[in-house]
Amino acid sequence: MIMPLPSLNTLPAPDPTAAAHSARLLDHLRAEIINAGGAISFARFMDLALYAPGLGYYRAGARKFGPGGDFVTAPELSPLFSRCLARQCGEILQALGSGEILELGAGSGIMAVDLLLELRALDALPQCYAILELSGELRERQRQTLADRAPELLERVVWLDALPESGFCGIVLGNEVLDALPVERFRITAHGPRRLMVTWTEAGLDWAEGEEDSAVTAMITRIEAELGWRLPEGYTSEYVPHLEDWLRAVAEPLAAGALLFVDYGYPHRDYYHPERARGTLLCHYRHRVHDDPLILPGLQDITASVDFTAVADAALTIGLEVAGYTRQNYFLFGCGLMELLAEVDATDAVHYLEQARQVKLLTLPGEMGDRFQAIALTRNLDIPLRGFAFRDERGRL
Repeated sequence: MIMPLPSLNTLPAPDPTAAAHSARLLDHLRAEIINAGGAISFARFMDLALYAPGLGYYRAGARKFGPGGDFVTAPELSPLFSRCLARQCGEILQALGSGEILELGAGSGIMAVDLLLELRALDALPQCYAILELSGELRERQRQTLADRAPELLERVVWLDALPESGFCGIVLGNEVLDALPVERFRITAHGPRRLMVTWTEAGLDWAEGEEDSAVTAMITRIEAELGWRLPEGYTSEYVPHLEDWLRAVAEPLAAGALLFVDYGYPHRDYYHPERARGTLLCHYRHRVHDDPLILPGLQDITASVDFTAVADAALTIGLEVAGYTRQNYFLFGCGLMELLAEVDATDAVHYLEQARQVKLLTLPGEMGDRFQAIALTRNLDIPLRGFAFRDERGRL
């Protein structure tokens, strides 16, 4: 059953401080549009809305994660997620004879804490746990989370302003990172594919169809050739325009090890399924989900589901191996989720039932179980990965 999105007029109004912040970003966006001649690509709009220094959603100070924010991620939902991920990381570190972990955007710091605690229990701590985080507010929150939960491990954690130099051996982790990469939106019209632009009118931000664009036409032609069918008129969706460049930059320092990404998304054929004619773009604001990215700039997250086939293709192009792909529930089962649940004292009924509830949220279809996917991209690492041993679904890519 597909649940309807909430009406925009039911969204809670921002407080005066948040509204003033949004207005400053709106002024910045309006100036950008005017300087560009009246319209900017949606990818540019999304980049500014999320990452404009001091103004974008991920570069400003409002709380984003957890009950007091806009959404809840799997590590905040249950420590079992991070404990399972730690077991996969431990296996890789052991195969490498030690190494480091780099987390891309650590959110509240919960995943880092639970990972490190589990790795310590497994006697598999990394030489260093690095966090690449652009937000100063989030850095401080992460540091405080670590200081509160695992102060003895804080000295093992470093924060980076940029990707490490070449020679990195270990694991690069990205939980709900790929969905925040800026996307281009397109629509199939009677005259061919058109890029959807963001413009400024008397009423504020609005959509506009761009002129014929060879880059967009080439991308849609490629998508249709891979699908084996034509996208119908009116079909609207998105793609990451510089995915290969982004992945190359992230993978370039990696001498040996793996990139592990967990995110919501689909293989190519499901992503561009004829029934998914409005695309996958969603916004998260105070635990409400809606599909209008042009409102509340700077106050809401803007995401698009991940095309995991495109991720795999980009990985192969830049010389990585696709070592595994599967749904989140299968990944967690492979990493020993049920073994962890079995360790819980069943005589403590309240605690056991809570742990069982968390397992259901992480694994059931319709919850996170099959909406989220895991993919491993490796370099100079020739071992089977336990997270994909339960069921490896690379054939779906």
